[in-house]
Amino acid sequence: MSNDEIFAAAYREHYWAVSRYVARRLPGRADEVEEVVAEVFTVAWRRRADLPASPLPWLYGVARNCLANAVRGYGRRRRLVDRMGNDEAAHGRHIVDSPDAEAPGAWVHEALARLSPADQEVLRLAAWEELGADDIAVALGCGSRAAAMRLHRARSRLRAEIDRMRPAVAALPDGRPAPDPASADATLCKDHGHG
Repeated sequence: MSNDEIFAAAYREHYWAVSRYVARRLPGRADEVEEVVAEVFTVAWRRRADLPASPLPWLYGVARNCLANAVRGYGRRRRLVDRMGNDEAAHGRHIVDSPDAEAPGAWVHEALARLSPADQEVLRLAAWEELGADDIAVALGCGSRAAAMRLHRARSRLRAEIDRMRPAVAALPDGRPAPDPASADATLCKDHGHG
């Protein structure tokens, strides 16, 4: 198979996975998602001779770099708009959510957002992209052991952050404390005949 055919197959097979990867990292910025995905596949085309046999983790690594460039560009544009005084706050347009507008599971995203960008990325690669340690290693450009260790540490830090947030999120509407997630899982498994 020629390099062009290998690239075409990778594009057909992985376009939507790369698009989802980028879209989850640029929430609310759909216009930029297409630009980043196009850049990912432009890089892949230029480096089509380097495409590995399993290209998806490699494409995620390219997407990661393209996203970093996009985020830097977005930051530069945002600072320029702020300096020009055209931001929403300057015009008195403030959007305030009602107290009950929090999406289900928002506390998980809040805990994730409190982690370093590196921890967030390794957790997202494992959870959202469903990659194992070997594929995470390819996406991050490190060894498999390093990827496994990063994932383990990131999971530990996420658990600690959730535990730290627990007093704020662990009360039921009637004021009673919410059950511990581990005991709730055990109870659910027992109720359904799994334990």
